[in-house]
Amino acid sequence: MIIKHKEEVIMEKPKVSCVVITKNESQRIKDCLKSIKGWADEIIVVDDESTDDTVRIAKELADKVIVKKMDNEGRHRNWAYQQSRNLWVLSIDADERLTEELKQEIDSILSKGTTHAGFSIPRKNYIGSYWIRYAGQYPAAQLRLFRKDKFKYEEVEVHPRAFLDGSCGHLKSDIIHYSWRDFEHFADKVNRQTTWEAQKWINTNRKMSTIHAFWRAFDRFFRKFIIKKGYKDGLIGFMVAYFDSYYQILSYAKYRQILFEKNKNNLYGE
Repeated sequence: MIIKHKEEVIMEKPKVSCVVITKNESQRIKDCLKSIKGWADEIIVVDDESTDDTVRIAKELADKVIVKKMDNEGRHRNWAYQQSRNLWVLSIDADERLTEELKQEIDSILSKGTTHAGFSIPRKNYIGSYWIRYAGQYPAAQLRLFRKDKFKYEEVEVHPRAFLDGSCGHLKSDIIHYSWRDFEHFADKVNRQTTWEAQKWINTNRKMSTIHAFWRAFDRFFRKFIIKKGYKDGLIGFMVAYFDSYYQILSYAKYRQILFEKNKNNLYGE
């Protein structure tokens, strides 16, 4: 917004609400909130019934903390964004940090005014303290800054698609994303997310075959490790490609297991 005062043109800083979705993030939520405290006009944390100290820590730094059970990721996120008081929303997760360069870039663009309804932001993904530069992990831009009246997620359990009513701009500065603490954490996330992925296939009546599942697994590994040069990150690049491939097979195995149990129950009238 532009304000004219005695022949001067003053650029008013835009008001942005930051919305953080949490679940047992007591080890990481403080650093996340500190990276946006003092910059964001409003900080909202929507917590999925954490059993650790996430809520207590969040209340020390956030303007609003809401405890609400997540039954569907897309629907949960859409509801959370609507709790903000500002038109512009920045969605950030507890394992992410805003850089000073990104905050300055957002201020500059929104202060000047924009015709875009949202902006994608590149992310630096880390495993431990290692920045993964290849295997499709950088820039790995995602639509994170948007007008809340022009944006919504697909209402599915995991990896919802983003829909924007209008054009999307692209920012240059990064979000720092501490994706995985170590390989054990990486494997735990794959195990959890493949359960949701399999259930999503069931709920949307998606048909999957063994041939298709194995082809997807091969294709993911080849694209991550060879085409997107994961080999340049050595063992870590291999593991990123391997876990992405394994994700497809494990999701399919869980999908088949759900179908088997469902059909067995129908057969016996349970």
